[in-house]
Amino acid sequence: MADLKIKDMNKVYPNGVQAVFDFSMEIEDGEFIVLVGPSGCGKSTTLRMIAGLEEISSGTLEIGGQDMTNEAAKDRDIAMVFQNYALYGHKTIYENMAFSLDLRGEDPDVIYEKVMDAARILDLTSQLNKKPKQLSGGQRQRVAVGRTIVRNPKVFLFDEPLSNLDAKLRGSMRRELKVLHNRLKATMIYVTHDQIEALTLADRIVVMADGRVQQIGKPIELYDKPANLFVASFIGLPPMNFIKTRMVDSKTLRSKSITWSLDEREQELLKSYIGKVVTLGVRPEDVREGGNMDLVVQINENLGPYSLVHGVIGKKHMVAKIPKWLELKEGDTLKVSFARDKVHYFDAETTCAIR
Repeated sequence: MADLKIKDMNKVYPNGVQAVFDFSMEIEDGEFIVLVGPSGCGKSTTLRMIAGLEEISSGTLEIGGQDMTNEAAKDRDIAMVFQNYALYGHKTIYENMAFSLDLRGEDPDVIYEKVMDAARILDLTSQLNKKPKQLSGGQRQRVAVGRTIVRNPKVFLFDEPLSNLDAKLRGSMRRELKVLHNRLKATMIYVTHDQIEALTLADRIVVMADGRVQQIGKPIELYDKPANLFVASFIGLPPMNFIKTRMVDSKTLRSKSITWSLDEREQELLKSYIGKVVTLGVRPEDVREGGNMDLVVQINENLGPYSLVHGVIGKKHMVAKIPKWLELKEGDTLKVSFARDKVHYFDAETTCAIR
């Protein structure tokens, strides 16, 4: 296994389009890193540059202390799992898992031992004589993972490996991948557009947008302390509520929908914003039942242990996640308040968090 050091990595295509800008981070040996962001944000391109499938336009890449910036993919000692399983339909599961070792000319006894070890880890021992078409989607994806395990690479790369699975199977495979990482203690870099996968799998998350890193941190750091409006809106389900306000004096934020009085800590935090626009953010789970604000109900979604109440405060659309079953219909009014210690503030011009 190995650590990675990536410094100022860029990707510029021949037509001048730049897909990745100055990507830099250090990944520790055994870390599970997840790159997350919307389609087209540059996460898969970044992964492919690490893999050697895309040329690095500028910057450097070290794997295990060795400069791999210009090395061919085959010389980087990495293994990659793709969105499609890429299995050989005419070969058995055993043959699929053993294929790369056969190409290397390894001893058949060593191959057998490695394949059986991987099969035991992935609960595939009873499937080894079957063909891929006889397996479920989840089993086939496990075979694809097993094919990388037998190689014992320095780094495992995953490019949206669960995207083709249904929701229930994705949940099951997420848990299996987490258990696998705990067993192997391997360095893993995983690309997804699904924030749930990112939050549940990652030791650290890299949030990307428009080819640029927006924030790197542990899942709880991104959730509790988003660096900017994009991260705040992308991480969390349902997304954070935002209200553009103006700081009318040293103690008050005001919009057409709300008047928000600041406590002493908030006054100190925002003292340079008097007369300026500040975006107030509050997560739906931090909109609490009871208070002096009227949330006029548009839709109420009862989801068992909690209710998602969609409505308006004044003219501003808001979502409240109330931890109980509520009997509400369109036009009803729910009294709410914001959990003061959970309110976020963002500079309306730069979109950066105010801290």
